Amino acid sequence: MEYDWSAADLAFRDEVREFLDAKLTPELRKAGRLATSVYPDHEASMQWQRILHERGWAAPAWPVEHGGCDWSLTQHYIFNREATLAGAPTLSPMGIRMVAPAIVAFGTPQQQAFYLPRILTGEIFFCQGYSEPEAGSDLASLTMAAVEDGEDFLCTGSKIWTTHATEANWIFCLVHTSRAGKKQQGITFLLIDMTTPGIEVRPLVMTSGEEVQNQVFFDNVRVPKGNVLGQIDDGWTVAKYLLVHERGGAASPWLQVMAQDVANVAANQPGPDGNPLIDDAAFAAKLADARIRTEVLEILEYRTLSAMAQGKNPGPASSMLKVLGTELSQRITELALEAAGPRGRVYQPHATKPGGPIAEFTPPTDGYRSGQDWQAVAPLRYFNDRAGSIYAGSNEIQRNILAKAALGL
Repeated sequence: MEYDWSAADLAFRDEVREFLDAKLTPELRKAGRLATSVYPDHEASMQWQRILHERGWAAPAWPVEHGGCDWSLTQHYIFNREATLAGAPTLSPMGIRMVAPAIVAFGTPQQQAFYLPRILTGEIFFCQGYSEPEAGSDLASLTMAAVEDGEDFLCTGSKIWTTHATEANWIFCLVHTSRAGKKQQGITFLLIDMTTPGIEVRPLVMTSGEEVQNQVFFDNVRVPKGNVLGQIDDGWTVAKYLLVHERGGAASPWLQVMAQDVANVAANQPGPDGNPLIDDAAFAAKLADARIRTEVLEILEYRTLSAMAQGKNPGPASSMLKVLGTELSQRITELALEAAGPRGRVYQPHATKPGGPIAEFTPPTDGYRSGQDWQAVAPLRYFNDRAGSIYAGSNEIQRNILAKAALGL
């Protein structure tokens, strides 16, 4: 494997850095650094998407004919890494990174022509309708039904943990159109307009105080059969394809940013005994361990990137990286909460929207606090990150995949 960037890669990195320096305003950088969930406040995320779209970089992984970039895998990695390190807001993954590749792979030419350009511009903003109150990791147990009625389906049921359903105007859903055969059979992948009569969104208050996730109810919602992605009763094939894109991506740059924030605060603010927190041997050891693990994760990402760039099958690498990345993120957010001090541990804003009171909050500097922006969200990240080992396929399920695919058990 080759660890060094080529001259072309370094030139591309410099081009990306120049673009980020020119286009990332202080407000956008702050929104990116204060992210607590899938993406920061909605307006900042969409503003950044418009800037990227103007440059042609909003969806670089798409095929070029649909608005993507002719980048190598290494260039994709460099772009994502540099954007993260620069503090750029992340874009919502549900449209650009998840359902759009499925539309490219399974959609009709008419569906591709309608949805893909509008996803790029932000005119269509998707949320994901997978999980249900009784169907989470065992997704095939879903019960939401779609009954044929002429050229339409009538959809009834509910979806839960639907991230940013309050901002979305479209949702992609898995629904049961048949009960014959195995439970994975008879599932259909539907694209549903959220403005259709019969849809109700109810926000869920998280332990962090945020209302990022929701439950969505469907009461005889009429959906044209033309909104089926793939084939009727074969939505499981589309869903499995989409999950590969959901679990992809590099985690190490963001973890490096968070770990560096913790290190900066620990070195510059007093701990409980009045000395810099970094001088506490137990805390310093935990921080060093987390930073070493972050470097190891980065090397594993490079190894996977190198294999894919050579046309090799990385195997169960997405499961391995998902487990390591989410559990390491949980470890770092625990350290961040410890560094935030006693006032950080009890602080929970009554924020109803990302980018509201959270982004405006200025931490107090008295006592065991440094006044840095990131400390305003340290407790929220801690609570929010508890779900990291569950979403996108629980880590227990990922370990089962690794046991079978990597160990032959």
